[in-house]
Amino acid sequence: MIDRTAALALLDAQSPDPHLRAHCLASEAVMRALADHLGQNVTLWGLIGLLHDLDFPQTKATPERHGLLARELLGDALPPEGITAIAAHNDAGTGVAPTTVLDFALRAAETVTGIISANALVRPDGMQGMSPKSVKKKMKDKAFAANVCRANILECEKAGVPLDTFLALAIAAMAALPE
Repeated sequence: MIDRTAALALLDAQSPDPHLRAHCLASEAVMRALADHLGQNVTLWGLIGLLHDLDFPQTKATPERHGLLARELLGDALPPEGITAIAAHNDAGTGVAPTTVLDFALRAAETVTGIISANALVRPDGMQGMSPKSVKKKMKDKAFAANVCRANILECEKAGVPLDTFLALAIAAMAALPE
């Protein structure tokens, strides 16, 4: 299995823009928190979060390839369940349906980073003091961060984590990231 240093180098070799790189780091942090909460392999889940958008710079114009090209780029760098989770996070494009706790966790984790980041931008104190309640309020406002799929966030429950717990874990994980 690839180590984090090599995974980060692989991600950077794809020339992600700064926002995409930040999203991947946030997804890694949330996935690590979820793995810890669920008693799963924290290192593996973190790597899956870090690398889930590995191919995005090359697949922006061909979304049906997003996740599939990553599978090719990764080869055997991750276990098969990690490769499948990466493909399943874009099931609409890849046709790979999410079925496992890991699949649903990645879909929820990588999606929640968008609404938490957007919420931080409109709050005077940013991430400081953000609560699950404030994120849930923003989730109800369909115009706020309109491109964030709320249904994917709610898949945290299919991963066995209630929404309030999931949001608290995600907020704490993202708040701990360096700015």
